[in-house]
Amino acid sequence: MESSSEVKLKLLIVEDDIENQELLRLFLKRYFSIDICDSAETFYRLIEKNEYEIIIMDISIKGDTNGLDLTREFRVNPIHSKVSIICYTAHAFSQDRINALDAGCDVYISKPNDIYTLLNAISELLKAKGIHIVGNFSST
Repeated sequence: MESSSEVKLKLLIVEDDIENQELLRLFLKRYFSIDICDSAETFYRLIEKNEYEIIIMDISIKGDTNGLDLTREFRVNPIHSKVSIICYTAHAFSQDRINALDAGCDVYISKPNDIYTLLNAISELLKAKGIHIVGNFSST
């Protein structure tokens, strides 16, 4: 088996805002192999041919299916039970947090937020799976 320094884990960003896509790509490309999609249609195409360790899911995405509905649909299939999903969204009411966790997200983070909050949430989810990322996510 190859070590994490030899192979980057796959991460999927489900986000329809191009600026947010690029910001996330910029901060995460050092640690992960990244795919980005902006709708349920592209999401399903990507998950059919790739296995992801982490999905960063926005609630508002292009099309008729929102990120919470997409998460519910994704979680129905037991093959995806080990994929961690972080709801990373501008929907910041307490009910949004409850809805995200009820839909099957492992973590809820509202935007805007310090990128290190997201990085540390990713690190904690991976540690719980016994995966340690090479490098340091701290801001210092």
